[in-house]
Amino acid sequence: MPQEQAATEDSCRKDLADLTEHHQGINPDFVEVYEAQALVIDTLKDITDPLLDPLQFAYRANRSVDNAVNMALHFILQHLDSPKSYARILFVDFSSAFNMIIPALLRDKLFQLNVPDSMCSWIRDFLTDRRQFVRLGTHVSDLQHLSTGFPQGCVLSPLLFSLYTNGCTSGHQSVKLLKFADDTTLIGLISDGDESAYRGEMHRLVSWCSMNNLELNSIKTVEMIVDFRKDPAPLPHVILCDSPVTSVESFRFLGTTITKELKWEQNIRSLTKKAQQRMYFLWQLTKFLLPMKMLVNFYTAITESILTSSITVWFAAAKARDKAKLQRVLQICTSPGPGDVQARSQPTPLIPEMNSFGPSPLERGSGPPGPGPHATRTVSFPLQSAC
Repeated sequence: MPQEQAATEDSCRKDLADLTEHHQGINPDFVEVYEAQALVIDTLKDITDPLLDPLQFAYRANRSVDNAVNMALHFILQHLDSPKSYARILFVDFSSAFNMIIPALLRDKLFQLNVPDSMCSWIRDFLTDRRQFVRLGTHVSDLQHLSTGFPQGCVLSPLLFSLYTNGCTSGHQSVKLLKFADDTTLIGLISDGDESAYRGEMHRLVSWCSMNNLELNSIKTVEMIVDFRKDPAPLPHVILCDSPVTSVESFRFLGTTITKELKWEQNIRSLTKKAQQRMYFLWQLTKFLLPMKMLVNFYTAITESILTSSITVWFAAAKARDKAKLQRVLQICTSPGPGDVQARSQPTPLIPEMNSFGPSPLERGSGPPGPGPHATRTVSFPLQSAC
């Protein structure tokens, strides 16, 4: 055995032993399997990244859901600058996607992505002949052997599904197929009413899924039409798996609510509602006179993370009244605290460090390419300066 490989294996054994020692009560077999999956994930990402579909955004360095949403909006807005154009967006839903994967077929796809044969075989064996049962109180079901799909809670599942569907791409320039693990979106950029490419790619997607043991859920799959033309004629419905696809006016796309007008009132309303619900717990914590550092950490993790969710996508295009709603939530955080906090000689803001959100991701240079006016302008903070 080469010296470097032996040293690596010794290091892995030591890390595994330390992890098991610090997690008493956890099944050592579970720890070993979890650690093995983590090692496989790192190796797979290094090997396959150069060969992945550029429109797959999951498990890619310097990519996130914000990049996926921004890229989708960029394609749509850029296309809508042309006359007589509109876009049809198909939000695809799979039926039990992770449970339908065939290990032997996955192994072949991994091998095509230059994954070593030994790792392909390990993954196939890991997914094959799994034993499973259900326990309810004192009742235990019969033991079942499974050789299809991924185990529940498997950390490898999203990455393996991304690799499994890597070959599912669009073959036409006017149709974009965006993927984030099992979230798949087909965007048809229609000009002069010609939808042949869009409908053709839909049929290709259905055929690809059929050949790869994936089933589309035609009931949960929906379509949204973005059409800024004056007095457009009604558009015909699309048919997926012999069922008409429901047309919607808004959709929650990778955590961001998008409407057919590409406006952000509905998304901001949802964010402020969630943030306000979490404010109760922050105010309760102030009654116990917790250290300010703990309050700031709680605010950052529980409230600010909601307010800034996908902010590079929607903030620059949001209306002043919607930004004011966000500002009101921020003002609550910086107002004097309740109870004993108000009784102090010097009233202290609930979160004094949070008078602003700080530099935006775009100002830090880490934001994704923006879709036209929706994200290319510099976003200024604090919020009060933008309202």
